[in-house]
Amino acid sequence: MSKLDKIEELQNILKEDPANFQVRRQLAVLLLDTGYPEEALQHFLYLSQIFQQDSGIYYNLGITYEKLKNLDKAENAYLKAFEYAPEEVDAMYNLGLVYIEKQEYNKAIQCFDKVLETDDKDSNSYFNIGIANFKKGDLIQAMDNFQHTVDLNDEDIYAHFYMGNIYKEFGDNESAREKFQKVLEISPDYSWAYYNLGVIDFEEGNIDSALHNLEKTLELNPKDVEAYEIYIKIITKNGDLQSANDLVKTALKNCGSNGDLFYIYAQIKKLMNDNDSYIKYLNKALENNDTLSVTPKIVKQEIDKFLAQ
Repeated sequence: MSKLDKIEELQNILKEDPANFQVRRQLAVLLLDTGYPEEALQHFLYLSQIFQQDSGIYYNLGITYEKLKNLDKAENAYLKAFEYAPEEVDAMYNLGLVYIEKQEYNKAIQCFDKVLETDDKDSNSYFNIGIANFKKGDLIQAMDNFQHTVDLNDEDIYAHFYMGNIYKEFGDNESAREKFQKVLEISPDYSWAYYNLGVIDFEEGNIDSALHNLEKTLELNPKDVEAYEIYIKIITKNGDLQSANDLVKTALKNCGSNGDLFYIYAQIKKLMNDNDSYIKYLNKALENNDTLSVTPKIVKQEIDKFLAQ
């Protein structure tokens, strides 16, 4: 029997016997599992009025509210679940994730610390403490917790990836490169690892290697605007304006309107002595200033300066 058929069967039972709480709970969990959180919510709320101290119901309410992006209610539900069953730390773990979403990083760390009091080998909790510290800007503590993560689970690509980013932030490109290569050993299709290797190569002047890694990035993720930008800068600097021009067109096709891409396109058109297109794409950049790194004021000054010639 398919899950949808099972849902229909349980709904029919409830029509005959609305007080069958076991069936209602089973239906709510199944609805949540199959992507119907709004329908599941009604059943969990009903059950929470009947079983007011049932930790499982509040735990599932928390998951439901998370799926509905109602983080405040998810927080309250997980707190109740933990209040009624402090020995069950799944609710505390999920609460930590909610606090990360709410950017309340110290509260998140406290939640994962409580999980670790129960299971000090939980690599996921160390990872999430690392994420909270990373987002706080405390890179030393983040690194320490990511290291704990990989000590317990060397296959955690995200911990290795974040460690690579921290090493890069510290200027240790050699260690960063090792981490990004480790990510690719575990997951050869992880485009962001190729991108970061490409950035390191570009910064160090290893142009052929940079182009290779950026090509792999775009092969795996054709919507990576930043990879396009670096690749286009390299081939523009090498004087291959037609290839740069064609690649910007591809980037705009794959990524949609983007202020930075239009600005780069304008500069290429200027180098190609296509002045009309140069002004056209500067104006396009202004129209998409939400994705423009250059301040609109500078772009306007560039237009005015050219038109005044």
